[in-house]
Amino acid sequence: MTSATTAMTVPDTEVLRDALGLLKDREQVAERLLDSSAKHSFDPDAELDWDAPLEAGKWYWPPELVSLYDTPLWRRMSVEQQQDLSRHEAASLASLGIWFEIILMQLLVRHIYDKPVTSAHVRYALTEIADECRHSKMFARLITRTGAPTYPVSRLNHNLARILKTVSTTPGSFACTLLGEEILDWMQRLTFPDERVQTLVRGVTRIHVVEEARHVRYAREELRRQMVTAPRWERELTRVSSGEAARVFSLAFVNPEVYSNVGLDRREAVAQVRASGHRREVMQSGAKRLTDFLDEIGVLRGAGRKLWRSSGLLA
Repeated sequence: MTSATTAMTVPDTEVLRDALGLLKDREQVAERLLDSSAKHSFDPDAELDWDAPLEAGKWYWPPELVSLYDTPLWRRMSVEQQQDLSRHEAASLASLGIWFEIILMQLLVRHIYDKPVTSAHVRYALTEIADECRHSKMFARLITRTGAPTYPVSRLNHNLARILKTVSTTPGSFACTLLGEEILDWMQRLTFPDERVQTLVRGVTRIHVVEEARHVRYAREELRRQMVTAPRWERELTRVSSGEAARVFSLAFVNPEVYSNVGLDRREAVAQVRASGHRREVMQSGAKRLTDFLDEIGVLRGAGRKLWRSSGLLA
């Protein structure tokens, strides 16, 4: 038997056992994150100037990250219409963020339900839930301040998430957490230093980036641990469920109603976004750090990998 064939037949448990040495002690990680939270947490109501006037001629999202950027339709739009689309897309992403964070909070509560209540791991989860409460309120206030409507996900995706919250495995929950956090985090890291963007939006994204860095660390360490210790069926289910979540997330990323609300033909706009090489590159660049990590720990395999490819997030 060749060495390649041998490698293919080694059970997951044996392949992943070597990764045990890479795992950080759960309590040690949590203590460090708690210390960071104590030093670098924000109250958006006090930190940001919500009463300052919005600035004329500024974007609400970097133009390169707006879904229609560099399409034929984009080139026909006036700068004012492009900036208005950025306002609606910022509201759409904030709406998506609230939906996602409410899901995340419920998944975290489920995760710690059977854990020792005095552990640092549980205390950090509760700290993260408190962060997410503030973030959701911050995003809601941003939507109101911009004057844009809220953009809820479709009824289908809303109800699919209801099922996810009920049946998700622990590794599946953390894989979905990273999916929702890391792509937006990549975009926000480009947004908060961008002086073309409204000061309020930059402030919101700065707070979110600083606090989400801890959430990503917590989820990565726990998912790495779970992909080593979980039973085979749970790892396989995580691969498929995360791939399906990636497909749904990519479809829900921008609500198509934004195009109608700035006077564009919705079908034409959706078709051009789907055909846009620039948009595909943006989404794959945003997901690359995540997909590299998921590949490293064994999530991107089999049917799950095919679903990730179909989502457009995996090159």
